[in-house]
Amino acid sequence: MSETYNLIAPTVFGIESIAAEEFKRMGFEKIAVQDGKVHLQGDGNMLARANICSRFAERVLINVGEFTALTFTELFDGVKSLPWERYISRDNAFPVTGTSVNSALFSISDCQSIIKKAIADRLSSKYGISWLPETGAECRVKFSLLKDKATLAIDTSGDGLHKRGYRRKANDAPLKETIAAALCDLARIYPDTHIYDPFCGSGTILIEAALMATGHAPGLNRYFAAERFDFLDKNVWREERTRAQDGIRHNVDFKAQGFDIDPSAVELTLQNAKKAGVGKYVKAAVADIKDFVTPDERLLVITNPPYGERLLDVKAAEELYKTMGERFDMKPGKKYFVISPHDEFEKIFGKTADKRRKLYNGMIKCQLFMYFKNGQVENK
Repeated sequence: MSETYNLIAPTVFGIESIAAEEFKRMGFEKIAVQDGKVHLQGDGNMLARANICSRFAERVLINVGEFTALTFTELFDGVKSLPWERYISRDNAFPVTGTSVNSALFSISDCQSIIKKAIADRLSSKYGISWLPETGAECRVKFSLLKDKATLAIDTSGDGLHKRGYRRKANDAPLKETIAAALCDLARIYPDTHIYDPFCGSGTILIEAALMATGHAPGLNRYFAAERFDFLDKNVWREERTRAQDGIRHNVDFKAQGFDIDPSAVELTLQNAKKAGVGKYVKAAVADIKDFVTPDERLLVITNPPYGERLLDVKAAEELYKTMGERFDMKPGKKYFVISPHDEFEKIFGKTADKRRKLYNGMIKCQLFMYFKNGQVENK
């Protein structure tokens, strides 16, 4: 019988429920949502599936254990009591990183040292050796201290899951792939969707939409740290990649069209789309928002326009919002999803959103303004 792992999938704040629904569709049964994370249970195959297929999680961790730690002695004893030998072999390297928030133990470097020593003491005792070489595969240990509760975990992903592999280059202010995927999920991408982005930048929104429409698993073509872990059956990765490959939809009627005022951004969009394997679905051209014309067909616009904290000063960003309001008509069949940190976006854009959702783009608190009903009335 396969071993069951308690997993933690951290997410960007605001998309936890989206990630949870995705995990449910993957086949996970025991799912619990917290601020900034989703808790799961699954065997080795499900662990691999979560890494390969999740569009919204930042990484997948194995929860080794949790306990309260108010002193360094409690931290050391709690860590040493956990079954590290189940996950870390005698020659694995095990670097320790973590965070502390609202906890008595606030020194990260001190916590790292104590946790490292406690794990080493445990492993030395279990393996009957006095020195751990750490010459083998890296098995990263992540700790979190939140209100004096310590959580110890093993990172199975390695690089963050937002690193799909297609965006080796980016423009000055790229939207994180997991956030772009969340925007696409909220906007409802289907195999026959036609999507536009008038500020395409490096093409992240268009590419994530294309991956979603064609059923491409975002991690299908990348490597994960847990592929070198001794305690995981290597076959699960082959099986789950085959499963993901079988889920790809070929020759769908999806179309993605991007525009940007910067020719290098347009070229970057096309290059990244090709790397992602969706080049035939993604087009891009140089154009100014002042010249944007909505076609006479059903239309979905998802965009992340430049704003003051990123590329433009606030006044210039506001001019863009005003122009967008003039160019985005609200005729039947037209839907618009715009992410912005500006508190007065709707007023400047000239139309009240049908729905709003709080999201974080990096450390910037934003809102997704959603327009999907017809006949909006301008603000007075």
